[in-house]
Amino acid sequence: MSLTDILSAADIAAALRECQAPDSFDFKKFFQTCGLTKKTATQVKDVFRILDNDQSGFIEEDELMFFLQRFDPSARELSATETKSFMGAADHDNDGRIGADEFQEMVHS
Repeated sequence: MSLTDILSAADIAAALRECQAPDSFDFKKFFQTCGLTKKTATQVKDVFRILDNDQSGFIEEDELMFFLQRFDPSARELSATETKSFMGAADHDNDGRIGADEFQEMVHS
């Protein structure tokens, strides 16, 4: 399964264009533009599994830095500030990683 099985390639491209500039990534806007907020909880968790690069069941901070590149390999890395902000918004139990439920909750909040 790939991201384009769930999200449209055009919506992904539009979302990536919105955050090309350094420190311009806004996860809420990104999720909305790429169409993820309109997907079911199951579909969001399917996307999570694709984004979980090492298949650990969690997205850790070092994986989160490459979040945009999981949507398109030519996309930029998130800055340290963006990565920490993203992690802080999603990591509700403060264990330093984002689980599938935390990710789904963040997408639909």
